[in-house]
Amino acid sequence: MIREATVGDIGDLVRLSELLWPGHDAGVLEEELLCDLRDADAACFLSLRDADPNDPGSGEEAVGFAWCRLRRDYVEGTESSPVGYLEGIFVDERFRGRGHARMLVGACEAWAVSKGCSEFASDCELDNGESLAFHLACGFAEANRIICFAKRLDS
Repeated sequence: MIREATVGDIGDLVRLSELLWPGHDAGVLEEELLCDLRDADAACFLSLRDADPNDPGSGEEAVGFAWCRLRRDYVEGTESSPVGYLEGIFVDERFRGRGHARMLVGACEAWAVSKGCSEFASDCELDNGESLAFHLACGFAEANRIICFAKRLDS
């Protein structure tokens, strides 16, 4: 089951975000997520596993999430604005290959359409072959490959 996350889901969202972005500060992730949960131009969705029928004490378990928002600045390969943008997606390894990620992307796309978008975009690191394969399997087309540069300026 896929549903839009609320502020009450922040614990699950932070837990899953830390698995997607190891090394990021949990407090910073929580602040960003809470900000976006309150922003009409952003949304998070959870993929939930039903309770185990053999375990009466088990409840629904969040096994994946997707984080999307509207981007109004230039987005590689798009021609309109705003563009729905998949900021992050993660499914627990134990539950991969069961359609959770595709359903999460579908929820994000439907949300973007409801916000007036005619395009949806995403990105991944150049060396992340697993993410590239996932995006292509979900119907994304590669728009461009770039290497970004930064430099410190002395004041």
